[in-house]
Amino acid sequence: MLNFPRFDLSESTYAIALMADATPAWREVYTQILDELIERHTTFWAAVDWLTFIGNDPNRDKYPEAYRGNLVPAHLWGNYDAPGWTANGVEPWGLDPDPIGAQGNLFFRGFLNLMLGFRGYVSNDGKWHEPWHMTGLENEQFEWTHPCVANHLTDQMSARPEGVHCENTKIWPFCMTAAGLGLYMFDALYNQGSQWAFHEWIEYAKKNYMTITGDGRLETMALYYDPLIDHVHDGGPGGGMGVAWYMLPQNRQLAELLYTAAVETLGWNDPSKPVAGQGRSLSMGLVMAQEMGDQITEVRLRDAVESRCEPRFFGTDEEHFGWWFQLGEDWPRGQLSAYTMLAEIGTEGSWWRLFNEPNLSKFEEPEVQGVDYPVLGISQAWNDLEHGLLKIETYAATKSRRGDKTSFRVERVPDPEAVFIRLDGEPYFDWRRNPDGAIEIDTDVGRHSFQVHTGYRDPDARRRSEAARHAGLLSDDRTARTARTASISAGGGAAAGAIQQAAARVAAGGSTCPCCSAAS
Repeated sequence: MLNFPRFDLSESTYAIALMADATPAWREVYTQILDELIERHTTFWAAVDWLTFIGNDPNRDKYPEAYRGNLVPAHLWGNYDAPGWTANGVEPWGLDPDPIGAQGNLFFRGFLNLMLGFRGYVSNDGKWHEPWHMTGLENEQFEWTHPCVANHLTDQMSARPEGVHCENTKIWPFCMTAAGLGLYMFDALYNQGSQWAFHEWIEYAKKNYMTITGDGRLETMALYYDPLIDHVHDGGPGGGMGVAWYMLPQNRQLAELLYTAAVETLGWNDPSKPVAGQGRSLSMGLVMAQEMGDQITEVRLRDAVESRCEPRFFGTDEEHFGWWFQLGEDWPRGQLSAYTMLAEIGTEGSWWRLFNEPNLSKFEEPEVQGVDYPVLGISQAWNDLEHGLLKIETYAATKSRRGDKTSFRVERVPDPEAVFIRLDGEPYFDWRRNPDGAIEIDTDVGRHSFQVHTGYRDPDARRRSEAARHAGLLSDDRTARTARTASISAGGGAAAGAIQQAAARVAAGGSTCPCCSAAS
């Protein structure tokens, strides 16, 4: 079900968004990474299943016996497509050549929209609000924009209260919740109201896709629902962990119900029981336990991940980091490592805050640019808005380059003539003012602490300063973890105007561009 290249792409964006929150005044490398991930998501290989799994699965009478009842309805054994077979072209929809505009294939555009939301959160240059092309059947190209994708999702959700299909003909709570989260971020960024249809779906799902006992416990949770045969395929009370991750920022109470049921079913919060599971289940449980503040479960699962998932540095100077999961392979797996990174960079509540307390003021504040990454690393970069300070911590991301000369810029400084800098607590003068109004700081590759007195303050400085400190100030032990996880992912005025114009188009009705009109 997840064995497709695009899931490496989408799941790699989650930690990137949290890393950008940890260094809100330095985001250029995260912008580049997100652009490259999204660009790959518009290619044939991202949509390979939708573009090649045409009609019913010719091998559905040869599935492993373990699928019977677990993934495939037992009463339809041998005559039903297993999850993972997208079945583009089956009735009643017919063949859809556009992976985004299709009636099914929700997981493709749902996760893509979430990725686009993270890109908009990290950089507001408006790049993905301008038309771009999605590769479809027989290499046909389809034009889309971020607002068009979001509008198409909203239109489909409003037309189908039971949910939108992923594989034809299955509706997955997992994918619906991820798609809703992408709309949630879109609304936060551009002050839209596109998520209303998803909230209506939540009420439908609680009545039709799960069973809650009188004392408030989750008894059943649908893996998927097939409306053509009116079949709810039960994933058991422990089947909601993945849904809980995407549901948490949108409906915390429901997410807690799903999480608690999964943890209790697996016995992860019971110190008298051995920790069950491996690979993805352990990583997902650890990340959720950390996010929820469930310390008992977090400690138990972190120990299990450390012992079973093979965390180690690699590369010429051991400058990269990943998890091998006892697979005996030469490189760390994309999805598995990408998700486990969240346990390294996240803190309690960080995923919830990303959506519900997004730091959008960062786009107006002084910002670090021109860092020679991955030679020089940045572990802190945030604006103390109460005192008019930009605080920057550097380190040698490439150990062999430690001591080399380098430089970086600070842009959007209110008054370059009034800037004063301290380096490691002492006045520092090896910097200059550029003709464009930015300042350029010369330094060496290594661990340093800069205090750049920019004079940029805010009327609500105290609250924002505390928010920035909470998001950006990493403890010493987590600084090292941030550096190691960042390494695995490395592989202006006109911009603000582009964002405003795009938002205005959406507010005016959204479906004014050709791609939206074609999809509708």
